[in-house]
Amino acid sequence: MESALALIDTPEMRRAGRDRLSLALMDARNHTLQLLARFEQALGPGMRTPVLPHGVPPLWLAGHVGWLAEYWIGRNPQRALGPRCPTDGVRLASVEPQADGWFDPSLTPRAQRWSLELPEPEALRAYLLDTLETTLELLEHTPDQDDALYFFRMALFHEDLRGEELAMLAQAAGVPLGLVLPDGAATRPPLALPATRCTLGWSDAGFALDVEQGHEVVNVPEFEIDAQPVTWAQYVEFIDDGGYDREELWHPQGWAWLQREAQAEGRRGPGHVEQIGVASGAVLQTLFGKPTRMGASQCALHASWWEADAFARWAGRRLPTEAEWEIAALQAARRGFRWGEVREWTAGTLRPWPGFHAAPWSATAELEAQPHFGIARVQRGASFAARSRMKHPRGRWWALPGRDDGFVGFRTCAV
Repeated sequence: MESALALIDTPEMRRAGRDRLSLALMDARNHTLQLLARFEQALGPGMRTPVLPHGVPPLWLAGHVGWLAEYWIGRNPQRALGPRCPTDGVRLASVEPQADGWFDPSLTPRAQRWSLELPEPEALRAYLLDTLETTLELLEHTPDQDDALYFFRMALFHEDLRGEELAMLAQAAGVPLGLVLPDGAATRPPLALPATRCTLGWSDAGFALDVEQGHEVVNVPEFEIDAQPVTWAQYVEFIDDGGYDREELWHPQGWAWLQREAQAEGRRGPGHVEQIGVASGAVLQTLFGKPTRMGASQCALHASWWEADAFARWAGRRLPTEAEWEIAALQAARRGFRWGEVREWTAGTLRPWPGFHAAPWSATAELEAQPHFGIARVQRGASFAARSRMKHPRGRWWALPGRDDGFVGFRTCAV
């Protein structure tokens, strides 16, 4: 079983052929169903959670996974066109007559999804299994070519993305998932890397998110970067030194954000932190509903970009650029560059690279990057809650700078 999983839970699945894709799609759907079972066990059949400002109901999110795959594969006669497929092409009927009304995001705004009459868990599981069966049957007769396999690869990576989002919902709602944070490790000294020329953008064949597409050549001067993300021991020093009271450390918009947060919840640390013992260095953070003492050498978790930026200023350092982070991940692993425990904020504001074009499916998944260009901040790396398939050094994601609901940390560079 472990050897089979090693074949399909790897970043190479972005360019996987038909046989491995079939196994991986089954694995991803099983993972979704297992996460749903955890929600049902903790919350009951309705899986009712408090209304979360950045979230959607878990039943809706899981159903949307099946709906998107069916919409672009089972119901899409033009699926073989891959990324050239029109977004407004004719669609066949769904196997579930109410699927569009339930799970098409264009028909129900986010705020209204909390009051939708969604299917019972048993009916939802049946829909997820029916749509998977259709996907696998069509995949069996699909040529092993990039365009023909495009939407099957999309379905896999979209489901993996949503699996991590389900974990984020579980964290926000206090639902135990059995996920364990990685143990801390001895802090290594920062790494010096020489000047180099870097080409950003997805260069491998196969599937890429639209924000990963395009190419940009960057000349990168020599730089020094932390070997690992900032730890709780380091972050507590920042708090102890008045980090949350010193306006000069904060970006003006970040300071305004902090004041709003402080009025609402008395914020004195990253999200879900319940208690910080400055004298002892102890941090108590709620993880999936359980107050947990964080290890001093574990990565600081649930930090916003504003907090990451303020910490870097306090430390006399800065956040890394995308190019610096990627170069270190690709070239310095043997020298101790450690990543994959948390997504990591970078200095960059989200923008397209030359050659960018929106993926045909991104709007139907509410993953359009264009509305956030120049506003959102770029994240690199991957979190402990992500499948290994998602952990590629060139992987790119984004979030608004005030978001802290993701499993996100950061590292710094020398100024």
